[in-house]
Amino acid sequence: MPKIFLVTGETSGDIHGAHLALALRELNPSVELIGVGGSRMLAAGVSLLPHVKRVDAMGVPGIRQLIQGWRTLQTLAGYLKRERFDVIILIDSPGLNLRLAKAIAHRSHKLIYYIAPQVWAWGSRRVKLIRRVISHVLAILPFEEEYFQKAGIPCTYVGHPLLDELKPGYDMVHERHQFGLEKEGLVIGLLPGSRIREVREVLPAFLSSVEQIRIQYPRLQVLLAQAHSLSDSVVNELLGHFRPQVKVVKNRSNEVMAASDLLLVTSGTATLQSALIGTPMVVVYRTSPFTYQIAKCLVKIPYISLVNILAGKEVVPELIQDRMTPDCIAHEALDILQNVRRQKDMAQAFQGIRTALGGAGASKRAAAYILAEAIV
Repeated sequence: MPKIFLVTGETSGDIHGAHLALALRELNPSVELIGVGGSRMLAAGVSLLPHVKRVDAMGVPGIRQLIQGWRTLQTLAGYLKRERFDVIILIDSPGLNLRLAKAIAHRSHKLIYYIAPQVWAWGSRRVKLIRRVISHVLAILPFEEEYFQKAGIPCTYVGHPLLDELKPGYDMVHERHQFGLEKEGLVIGLLPGSRIREVREVLPAFLSSVEQIRIQYPRLQVLLAQAHSLSDSVVNELLGHFRPQVKVVKNRSNEVMAASDLLLVTSGTATLQSALIGTPMVVVYRTSPFTYQIAKCLVKIPYISLVNILAGKEVVPELIQDRMTPDCIAHEALDILQNVRRQKDMAQAFQGIRTALGGAGASKRAAAYILAEAIV
């Protein structure tokens, strides 16, 4: 039976890894899956390695993260040098996975990268390494296949796994009823991210901007999508005196998006998720000044949100660093809410993005390719 190893280091990778694992088992029930991930992958039937922690990092990691990351890398590299797998699947998390690939590249493992590093955004520094150590890239964005192939890296576009997680359609009234909200009136959804550091940076600004919006919309209702990686204690600490005014919803971000008239979203996969559901948004991001200056030198594209990158233009506002203030967030939010033309333009662009990504089934297509490689 095929023996496959999967490794990821972040919450989104854990979700995508779980869907991939389920698809692998559906296509071949006898497949043996071992790996590093989180609760979603464990529930999907992946035997997680004991004593190996995932590495969730944002920006420039601190000393503790560096030490943990180094230990994780050494443990994994040692294990994979001893054990034999038909295929090793690297899922997202390039900081960990590219170092791991480099450490074990001289072995006979087939290394397949699923949800590859965004080298098209950060320049070609990592392209040579990927070409040298990765057997094949399974791309999730339409333009990536041509990009990697031109760089001499075998690549197949399988579609975006987010489409596997969405319902064919959502009913706003139904979703609001599920959350105990009034069906009329304005609802704003907050998606501050899944990493503690970014949530601490973003959520206070979201809450202050909501207070400004409430001046014009006194009956405003607010939903907060709490990622499963965030503890209740952290969320309650950050909400503070805003807690009675915010309904916290765990592990149901799609439904929060569908129930909302507008979203305040930290840049990341959630921006594309919001666009596929069709809800207007304001995108924000802030990191340390040092990290930001490094990123300005390295990033080769004008946008940070996947929505604007795929559209090739600014469809949704991006408030980065010093522009990520409660005043700016409230201003952009109110302008969208009160500008029907802007709402229609967003909706049209979102539909174009969904069409470009194609249909669901990315996880199954990726699984089929992986299993075919496992038996060659």
